[in-house]
Amino acid sequence: MRHFLTLRDCSADEIHQLLRRATELRDMHRAGQLHQPLQGRVLGMVFEKSSTRTRVSFEAGMAQLGGHALFLSPRDTQLGRGEPVEDTARVISRMVDAVMIRTFGHDMLERFAAYSAAPVINGLSDLCHPCQLLADLQTFTEHRGPITDRRVAWIGDGNNMCHSWIEAAGLLGFDLHIAAPPGYRPEADILALGGERVQLFDDAYAAAEGADLVTTDVWASMGQESEQAAREEAFRGFCVTESLMECAGPEALFMHCLPAHRGEEVEAAVLEGSQSVVWDEAENRLHAQKALLEFLMLPPENGPLHPAD
Repeated sequence: MRHFLTLRDCSADEIHQLLRRATELRDMHRAGQLHQPLQGRVLGMVFEKSSTRTRVSFEAGMAQLGGHALFLSPRDTQLGRGEPVEDTARVISRMVDAVMIRTFGHDMLERFAAYSAAPVINGLSDLCHPCQLLADLQTFTEHRGPITDRRVAWIGDGNNMCHSWIEAAGLLGFDLHIAAPPGYRPEADILALGGERVQLFDDAYAAAEGADLVTTDVWASMGQESEQAAREEAFRGFCVTESLMECAGPEALFMHCLPAHRGEEVEAAVLEGSQSVVWDEAENRLHAQKALLEFLMLPPENGPLHPAD
């Protein structure tokens, strides 16, 4: 049994395999090919934090693979009434084939996984967002080829998305330039995972210079609404503008995990512009997660992944 709490729960080779399989599944879906290896399987989806893309992509993904997904919010379960996470994990994991959790504290995920009899997937935590990174990596690969030895510029908050980009840089061997103001930089222990592949910048334009991909996220995530005004002040100069994109490579892509606040972390002209692949990126949440669900829920001898050529 495998969990997927961070990208580091997979090897670099396994991540590459997942990306190839995700593109295969996307092409099969677009061709109308029926593929239902998860018939009779159930995914439990625990949402402590609301979502559009995470819920729709996992629920649709399970349906397309022939399985079923159960949506569980704190209002619908004993978790919301104080039942220990460990007890909930032991009960739910005996009734479903995998559990996806979207939560605030990463420690909740780790506690759940420690007592779960089924694979646990991190749908988002305050520490990282590995499912989004699978979709982002798939999108880049489909548009520009392998990301190894390329340059990615992260502009903005050193948050959970930034942390997962750091993990990816260390695993897959690309350069990551992070532009973030003091006080909003990534956690030091996460930063160390990227090694020499990761550099910090005070200036967004310097970070974006020569980048193959520029990516960002909202300045105030869910649960940080009270910090909005302070963050707007701190992040002045960290908006992804058309002029900033001109500093990147001539074929640079722009990504955003969404939802986006036009005029804050990104100009509308960039989000809707020719370099933006955010809508492909959003769709690929579906296909990357289907590849992950197959990987975690099918026995290895029956799974779709094969060693790298």
